[in-house]
Amino acid sequence: MIQVGEAIVSLDVFEKKFVCNIPKCKGMCCVYGESGAPLEEGEVAILEQIYPKVKPYMTQEGIDVIEKGGVYVTDFDDDKVTPLVGVEDCAYACSEKGIIFCAIEKAYLNGEIDFRKPVSCHLYPIRITKYTDFEAVNYHQWNICSDALKLGEKSGTPLYVFLKEPLIRKYGEEWYDQLCIAAGYLSQLGK
Repeated sequence: MIQVGEAIVSLDVFEKKFVCNIPKCKGMCCVYGESGAPLEEGEVAILEQIYPKVKPYMTQEGIDVIEKGGVYVTDFDDDKVTPLVGVEDCAYACSEKGIIFCAIEKAYLNGEIDFRKPVSCHLYPIRITKYTDFEAVNYHQWNICSDALKLGEKSGTPLYVFLKEPLIRKYGEEWYDQLCIAAGYLSQLGK
């Protein structure tokens, strides 16, 4: 692990090659899991504000869940997360031609809102664990992303490069520059 600013970054973030392969995985990270997507401080207020513009992209089941219980729920770890339809599907997930998309991101890409999606979703397969004095930045290995690993290997794209935009969104340009310097040092060491 390497410390970059106030974050401890797993070596997997530098070493794993990864490029999302949506045609292969069909966006299943939006519908499989034990809990909804973790929400940052301030994202709940954003979701409440943008919900009317996101709603037209959502499934009726997702709309029903949110209108009954709100734009977020508190999970078993007492964290705020996106609500689920049933036991796995994110309430904000929608489908098009057999591929799962985020209704929030669809509204963003269509220029209707300026919030892309929760940062935890944008960062996936990186997961952030918050501790008292630091955050741990880890790669979450999941079999549904096996084709993304193959595509990453084929293109030679490290995970931290593939996730440049969300890492900058989370930690800022200066932090990302420091991450790239660390990657350079690791490369020189043959890691």
